[in-house]
Amino acid sequence: MSLSVDSPVTQLLQQRDIPYPVIEIPLTEDKKPVRNLEELLTKQGIKPESVVRSVLFKTGSGGFAMLALAGGGRADWGKLREHLNERKCRMAEFDEVPQATGYVVGAVPPIALPENIRILMDDSVKNYDTVVIGSGVLGYALSLKGADLLKLLADADQGDFVSRD
Repeated sequence: MSLSVDSPVTQLLQQRDIPYPVIEIPLTEDKKPVRNLEELLTKQGIKPESVVRSVLFKTGSGGFAMLALAGGGRADWGKLREHLNERKCRMAEFDEVPQATGYVVGAVPPIALPENIRILMDDSVKNYDTVVIGSGVLGYALSLKGADLLKLLADADQGDFVSRD
């Protein structure tokens, strides 16, 4: 039996005829994703580094930007500020994420976002044949071909936005 998830993310993928196996991520009693996600993915034959994290930032001018990155590493604040042409930039606070994106922390995808969020895609996303993204629903992730995600992110700002230390 295949799992089914209904969200703006899966609706977009269906509209584009992009296949996306659903990955169930067990939640702890306090509704947080399990901490052993890497182990769970490895057992399913998925490289944990292929998870595309969607990190939301609030700019000094009050807008939001989403950084999609894979393979570990952290946002390079200098590169982000320079690219966004902002003197100040910070990670969005926990309660700002659902307000800005419409998704809860732990389920935010790099696609199917409000148009006012500027999307930045780190070059690291291009390194994986298969990627895992947030489904928009807590407790579930989606696996898809990296090439399909790249097509969906074709309008995103692309570049090296991560420090890998």
